[in-house]
Amino acid sequence: MLREIEQLNQLWTDIYYHLRYTHHEKITHQSIRIMQVIEKENEVGIKVIAKAIQVSHNTASEHIKRLIEKGYVFKSRSTKDERKVILRLTDLGSDVLHRHSSLDEKKLKQLLFEKMSDEERQLIFAAFALMRGRAKTVGRN
Repeated sequence: MLREIEQLNQLWTDIYYHLRYTHHEKITHQSIRIMQVIEKENEVGIKVIAKAIQVSHNTASEHIKRLIEKGYVFKSRSTKDERKVILRLTDLGSDVLHRHSSLDEKKLKQLLFEKMSDEERQLIFAAFALMRGRAKTVGRN
């Protein structure tokens, strides 16, 4: 089992290494993690960020302040409860997050449509869909 986990991790990191975007922005890994939480979760506030990246509320607040200064994040009020401050990504923030956490579409297109058969492509999609569906239930608190 451990060997399979190591192999899958190696395969994943190799895939990401070869198909990643070229990064132009200087941004920390912690900032990318924060932006991923904002993108993937609903109505995220500082408390959720602090818990997600396992830091104090004050530290999370400082990280958010820097992301706001860079123009990647903005604050808004919850439509459900006007007292709650919700964090959202700006268009620039979404673009930066995409470049730092996604695969380069041009490289992916070349791989999927020039180097793979329809059958191989379907296998890849099925495997990724299965993993994504199951991943949502793993490690939740």
